[in-house]
Amino acid sequence: MIEVMFGSLAGLLTNGHTMGLMLLAVMIGLVVGATPGIGGRLSIALAIPFIYGMDMTQGAVFLLTMHAVNGTSGQISSIMFGVPGDGDDAATTVDGYPMAKKGEAGRALGASITASGVGGIIGAVVFAVMIPVLEPVVLAFSPAEFFLLAVLGITFIAFLAGKGQIFKGIIVGLFGMMLSTVGMDPQTGTARFSGDYLFLWDGISTVTAVLAVFAIPEMIALGARGGSIAMMSSQNVTVSYRQLFQGVLEVPRHWWLVIRTSIIGACIGMIPGLGGSAAAWLCYGHAVQTSKTPERFGHGAVEGVIAPETASNAKEGGSLLPTLFFGIPGSSGMAVMMGAFLILGIQPGPAMMTSNLPLVWTLIWALVVGNLIAVTFLLFITRWVALLTFVNVSMLVPFILTLVMVGVYSSEGQWENLIVLLAIAAIGWGLQRYDWPRAPFVIGLVLGKIAEESLHKALGLWGMSFFWRPLSLVLIALICATIAYAVYANVKGKTVMPAGAGSGAGS
Repeated sequence: MIEVMFGSLAGLLTNGHTMGLMLLAVMIGLVVGATPGIGGRLSIALAIPFIYGMDMTQGAVFLLTMHAVNGTSGQISSIMFGVPGDGDDAATTVDGYPMAKKGEAGRALGASITASGVGGIIGAVVFAVMIPVLEPVVLAFSPAEFFLLAVLGITFIAFLAGKGQIFKGIIVGLFGMMLSTVGMDPQTGTARFSGDYLFLWDGISTVTAVLAVFAIPEMIALGARGGSIAMMSSQNVTVSYRQLFQGVLEVPRHWWLVIRTSIIGACIGMIPGLGGSAAAWLCYGHAVQTSKTPERFGHGAVEGVIAPETASNAKEGGSLLPTLFFGIPGSSGMAVMMGAFLILGIQPGPAMMTSNLPLVWTLIWALVVGNLIAVTFLLFITRWVALLTFVNVSMLVPFILTLVMVGVYSSEGQWENLIVLLAIAAIGWGLQRYDWPRAPFVIGLVLGKIAEESLHKALGLWGMSFFWRPLSLVLIALICATIAYAVYANVKGKTVMPAGAGSGAGS
């Protein structure tokens, strides 16, 4: 095992062609990740025609690296403009954008980029460690546990809404869950709440909804206010390497949070169907819940940037595990990736554990090396990227709105999503205008569909007895403890989270 592990690393680093492809993949992945709405799935699909005839290992390394570093640059627009690059980046917006408005864009980007890289590396390590104990861990989760894990994530609405805002947070969260039911019923196959509009049969696009709730209201607010995103003059704040380095140091300063959220993110990635958005929001809620000063979240707490970034990148290593060894895609991106693997001649399944173990270790090292390259490159250019927060909004807003609309259209290739964008953006603007929390909307939308599908499957398999499964009892205890703590904190007058935090990117 040791020989195979280090032999794969040596083969990766000493092969000039493979390293060249990896560098190219990092550049493409970073550009795609920084562009709102495109995401990793589309980039993999577009790259498939170029891997025909390519060597199996080199093609797999190229695709996996490109996909893995998407999340490393996705937070750039989230932090600087309040525009999530993808559904996974929405949680970063809650605290990252307020930091940029305070002139701390460099610190926020330094922390988020470093956290993304560390999370990606830890995710690869978790994958490597889990190889010997693989099967029982992945197979331990059934639809019953999927349902309860989704419910656990939904209970974090109590923490994201804030003191005096929990009732509003529940309403917004239920609205998100309501929209998650639009589309085909998972049991009967009949269309729900979609009328004769075929584009709604697949449900509301998560990318469209997230950009509508976070990006458009922020652009309206910026256009009305004028000036720049950072509420101060660039002469008063210098985005220096010193500020960037301060952000980098925040990661080791919160090392225990980084390790916890990376492991949680990797474990969530191993569970097919949950995805990066669930990992990011669950870990953001965990950071708020375990903080001694939760009132800082939503106003620019660096922990609110670190937690979702480590989780969303760590889940890539976790989601690769069931994809390779069971042929069960760990995420929607990995579903496209598995199709590309089949084209390259890689047959996912238990045989990967024996006959193709060198390839597995090469892919693990590709995750590590690719993240290191991406972090190094981004840290080098971040100083100049952060200066965009001081540019007058009259120049930025039209460009960003155009980028958002292109991203919404390109994410699914349906122009009707632009109408959905405008409709939900009006609701998002109302939530921001009247100080209602927006983060619970995304939680309800992302986890609502997972909860519904898993509940139907669990009831079909076990009936109501699925609640008494051992792992189900553990998750139920965690749900009850979360709710009890939120109620206790509000009764005692402790601020769980301020109202501004729920507003996403701030008012």
